[in-house]
Amino acid sequence: MKMNGFSRRAMLAASMLLSLARSKHANARSKILPLRSDAKILVAYFTRSGNTQVIAGTLHRDLGGEYFQIQPQKPYPEDYEQTVAQAKQERDSGYEPPLAMTVPDFNTYDTVFLGFPIWGETTPPIIRSFLRAHDCNGKTVRPFITHGGYGVGNSLSVLARHAQGATIEEPFVMEADQERRTLNQVRSWLDDIRRT
Repeated sequence: MKMNGFSRRAMLAASMLLSLARSKHANARSKILPLRSDAKILVAYFTRSGNTQVIAGTLHRDLGGEYFQIQPQKPYPEDYEQTVAQAKQERDSGYEPPLAMTVPDFNTYDTVFLGFPIWGETTPPIIRSFLRAHDCNGKTVRPFITHGGYGVGNSLSVLARHAQGATIEEPFVMEADQERRTLNQVRSWLDDIRRT
């Protein structure tokens, strides 16, 4: 869908680049380690609405390395609210859905850029599955996280528990939840219609 000559993805990418530019100075003062020029890189991500995929694509284009989309064996529902309900049930029960596939030769990568949205104030269950299936010991994990306005929740402690032995760097965090906002705006519009 085009809005004033710009696609939603182009606007999101522009927003992300602006956010990166603003945080560049702050990151220079933080404890983020520089990326080794000889590091073998994997950009692995899980996305539902495409927000996290935009960031993953940018990283892959700029850094090279391998590109891997994390997917469950059984896809999540297309319907946003059904996905939210399923993710909540999986989170509460500790369920880790099986992966559609794993990363071949995962042990050869030094640095893993790991991207995901926040679901229910934590990592999506499929991220726990991914980390359980891939030994991150001795690797550098650089998370990139999208969220709907509530922050990263307990996702960093989940990463620490499931990627033991890895160096987990400061995450790149970006608010990007057009889907939920769209749903809320449509509901508000429908409520206005019902009241008339």
